[in-house]
Amino acid sequence: MLAIPGPTPVPARVLQAMAAHPIGHRSPAYSELQAEISENLKWLHQTQHDVQILTASGTGAMEAGIINFLSPGDRVLVGCNGKFGERWALIPEAFGLQVERITAEWGKPLDAAEFATKLEADQDKRIKAVIVTHSETSTGVLNPLAAINQAVKAHGEALIIVDAVTSLGAIELPIDDWGLDVVASGSQKGYMIPPGLGFVAVGPRAWQAYESAKLPRFYFDLGLYRKAIAKHTSPFTPPVNLMFALGEALRMMRAEGLDAILARHSRLTRACRAAIKALDLPAFAPDDAASTAVTAVIPSNIEAEQIRKMMNKEFDIALAGGQEHLKGKIFRIGHLGFVSDRDLLTIIAALEATLQKLGSAVTAGAGVAAASRTIAEG
Repeated sequence: MLAIPGPTPVPARVLQAMAAHPIGHRSPAYSELQAEISENLKWLHQTQHDVQILTASGTGAMEAGIINFLSPGDRVLVGCNGKFGERWALIPEAFGLQVERITAEWGKPLDAAEFATKLEADQDKRIKAVIVTHSETSTGVLNPLAAINQAVKAHGEALIIVDAVTSLGAIELPIDDWGLDVVASGSQKGYMIPPGLGFVAVGPRAWQAYESAKLPRFYFDLGLYRKAIAKHTSPFTPPVNLMFALGEALRMMRAEGLDAILARHSRLTRACRAAIKALDLPAFAPDDAASTAVTAVIPSNIEAEQIRKMMNKEFDIALAGGQEHLKGKIFRIGHLGFVSDRDLLTIIAALEATLQKLGSAVTAGAGVAAASRTIAEG
């Protein structure tokens, strides 16, 4: 049982769709599927603009979201308060951009005021983009994207480029209403399908910047995808069976409804945090900056890796570990995508039993009771 922030569990309907025999990607049948997917992606992203689909991971989607709209020597601000924020600083550096990191301690949210100060001081409008991780998967922190976006909009020229890899489909993200320029995500998270597809939503301001951007690109040239998607096709060979999976997953998501999906993720997050609190396990991220995709836990009396190993061995449940300097210090519970109330209760019950087996003096049933109360409250 996957209780990690990606890959996430895949519904049986999606697996069955993916098992169908491939079809030609230049056939009318594929174009029909592509057209349906495009409309559903616009619905999910809350945008009227086409979403570009890449055969890539979320990292590939983020690289495409950076290199298509910037030029060598451009100055960019990057929010760094976790593993993935740090990664998004490395990509523009690799392409010769001037990167300024705005940092926060891992486990703490970025400060929107720091972005505002830097942007207000940029009278020459040399800052061309601000790159922000919405849900920092490595720590379970939700960054204040709306407030940072307001500072970017006040600047007037900088683009905002968003890593929404674990927030798209789990957290409210009204792309058009907020005027977000570039939003990247990956298939193995809230989309409920296996890894292999990356998505980039691009707004009008970003397409305007694309016309004069000079970073090298070929396979990730989003202009090629834009032209192709308008004709319900792809510029290169797509992973046809993953597209079958995506089509089915999006049908399931539309049937559930976006409001219901977001409410479910919020409920699971509150239930998970109530449970670990009842088990005297501190959350790594504060309540007011908690991601609704993943909860990071920092145990004090038992090593995190002992908990993970026993959960896997005794209950066949995979929890995620810490990354970089947090390796061995935290474990992470993923609760995004195809995850239900029942699934979370199962995870918490197994966690209770694991803690007891490892000698922790937890009250039997405390975590499950706390989670159950929260679920009942809705």
